[in-house]
Amino acid sequence: MAVLKVYEYPHPILKKKATEVEAVDDELRKFLDDMLETMYHAVGVGLAAPQVGVSKRIVVIDISHDDEDKMDPLYMVNPKIVWKSEEKVCGEEGCLSVPEQKAEVERFAAVKVEYLDYHGNKQILEAEDFLAIAVQHELDHLDGILYIDRISRLKRQMLLKKLQKLREEKHERA
Repeated sequence: MAVLKVYEYPHPILKKKATEVEAVDDELRKFLDDMLETMYHAVGVGLAAPQVGVSKRIVVIDISHDDEDKMDPLYMVNPKIVWKSEEKVCGEEGCLSVPEQKAEVERFAAVKVEYLDYHGNKQILEAEDFLAIAVQHELDHLDGILYIDRISRLKRQMLLKKLQKLREEKHERA
């Protein structure tokens, strides 16, 4: 497995709508493994293919918080939300492509998602709570949407100023 480069805002691939995957094969499974390794390395809970420079509808998610409590990671190929709850929730979100920044985002409290798994089998996931938020966040990436696109313009401008300042400080230290 390999750790891939995570692209950061404002890289154009993050705003592009990803295309469907033709088939789940050994090459794709290796890419899924690399994505998972990259996500764990970056200490994230989800990663979408566009974040590592591949504009395909692929997502990996693992919301467990420590090595002893690892759930089976979710490998989602061509995921599609087929149902959303009426209830919404607000939660603080961050993103590997918008490092060290967080903001409150409103999401559906529960969703149902159809997708192909690691072996190309069709699956249906009913997600709620934190998993539902993670799924919606990652699927947004497949449509060129970042969580910062779901917050007010003023909050987004403040967050992006902080991000720019952070980058300038890192550049000065380098």
